[in-house]
Amino acid sequence: MRRLEPPDVHHFQAAQGWLGLGVRAEAWAELDAISPTNQRHPAVLDLRWTMHVEAREWDAALKVAGEMLAQAPGRADSWLHHAYALRRSAHGGLAQAHAALEPAVKKFPKEPVIPYNLSCYACQLQQLDEARAWFQKALQAGKKSELKRMALADSDLEELWAEIRQL
Repeated sequence: MRRLEPPDVHHFQAAQGWLGLGVRAEAWAELDAISPTNQRHPAVLDLRWTMHVEAREWDAALKVAGEMLAQAPGRADSWLHHAYALRRSAHGGLAQAHAALEPAVKKFPKEPVIPYNLSCYACQLQQLDEARAWFQKALQAGKKSELKRMALADSDLEELWAEIRQL
């Protein structure tokens, strides 16, 4: 993947800084100052996605996530961001997010967050056996203690908390 070069990298870093300070207007201005060539760079798209998510602008986040998926289908976060925004967008939902993320399991078999999120979606869809199976796959791919801690703080998996505590 190509690296952002000056002056675009400076605008990008400034946008990150402004966002960290909570000054969204300046962060957007810095992102907009990045050259047209680099507007579709995965890192720039990722930051735009993050800003839309923080503002709960789900349809805009979904659009950016779609661009991320087109530009960087080999990055697990492209798939995760797409499903996350799709779940919350006006044109999506849990079932759509689940269906959109499921193909990523084969592409990224060592990425525990993918089966973890699929477990969350299945649990929210009341498909508890499927949720259990996805959570087990997440545990096989990741660190059990971290995933358990994350799951026990995630209301999406609340129906499985008693079982997860026993793992």
